[in-house]
Amino acid sequence: MSGKKLWWSVTAGVVAVAVAGVAGFGVLVQQTYGDLTHGPAYAVEEPSPVLVPAEAEAGVDTTALAARLAELADDPALGTLHGRVTDTVTGETVWDLESGTPLQPASATKILTAAAAILELGPDDVLTTEVVAGDNPGTVVIRAAGDVWLTTEQLDGLAEEIGTADQVTIDTSAWDGDPFMPGWDPADVDAGYIAPLEPAMIYGARIGDTEGDVPRSHTPALDVARALADRVGAATVGMGPAPADAEVLASTRSPQLIDRIEAMMIWSDNVMAEAIGHELAVHRGLPGSAAAATQSTLDVLTEHGFDITGVSLADNSGLSTYNLIPPRVLDDVLLDAAAHPPLRPLLATLPVAGGSGTLTDRYEDLSGRGWVRAKTGTLTGTSALAGVVTADSGRVYSFALLSNGSDILAARAALDRFASAIRDS
Repeated sequence: MSGKKLWWSVTAGVVAVAVAGVAGFGVLVQQTYGDLTHGPAYAVEEPSPVLVPAEAEAGVDTTALAARLAELADDPALGTLHGRVTDTVTGETVWDLESGTPLQPASATKILTAAAAILELGPDDVLTTEVVAGDNPGTVVIRAAGDVWLTTEQLDGLAEEIGTADQVTIDTSAWDGDPFMPGWDPADVDAGYIAPLEPAMIYGARIGDTEGDVPRSHTPALDVARALADRVGAATVGMGPAPADAEVLASTRSPQLIDRIEAMMIWSDNVMAEAIGHELAVHRGLPGSAAAATQSTLDVLTEHGFDITGVSLADNSGLSTYNLIPPRVLDDVLLDAAAHPPLRPLLATLPVAGGSGTLTDRYEDLSGRGWVRAKTGTLTGTSALAGVVTADSGRVYSFALLSNGSDILAARAALDRFASAIRDS
């Protein structure tokens, strides 16, 4: 279900395929029957205008919905709640509760990271990791480029291109600065939530698995060098710079950005989020550091017309306890994604209620199941939910909800009830 789009994306895709099919059929007909003659085409008088439902023309009466949302927002399980709900057709604010005042967002931060990356890099952007000849005979150097999505199959391919070597080193100069973001707990490496930020990792530095919150390596880049050394028969492994004009012996490319964003969003992967933030900074000619990554995210959003007043970012994943975001900013991004093509791919990366990712086990008996697509966020005392929902009326609403000072499980249930009430409208 993770690859499915919202209704407008499905419609656009169907139309595109239909147009392509008609065009191809037209070429075939011309080649086969181009020499035939025929009389004038039959003409049909232009029909009267199709009736337009009053609610589609004038908008939906949202008074009852606003009242219902206000009632649900008053649930004590939500602690301190700030949020906003917007009709994406009209741009009308349906419900608002201090949406301009920032709260801790947890992983809802990834919405800003993803949006900035799509706008700056484009959905098709890829990272290329090269292996080059070292200064000494028999030495090869991995020139890390920020790809934390490397797989064992990719390493096999690199080894096939290289053949054999005596020494493998890895150049990690693409990123610099502290490998841990402000507000991070190093204990979360063993817990599986983060890894030291180095610009090359196999499966996000996971140990013994390819996905999920399993323990992560404390030496992810060196692990890549060791894995390649095992494949090319090298006895020596180390870290060091690649020669500036070295011969490229082999290379491998990451998945496209939109696929990497989906992998990041669907299970809320913090390592992937930080890698995308660093990629953004490097693309803009800045250091591959935490400070440059977060600043680049904010700068790109500002350059595209988003008002980021009140936003403070210490990382790009939302794991930092120092992040603050007004729900208004999150909803502005989601509204723009629903209304305009450039950011629309973002919506298809969001988990589906009761169907995928971090929302798989939620909404079991709620009407929002299958109709809500949203990014979750969870830290101690913080629960977030921000996304889009198609109402029973057919209208599509964007929403952003941040709950602080609340019990996680109780707040989640209350947020899910809130989003389901939008579905019921």
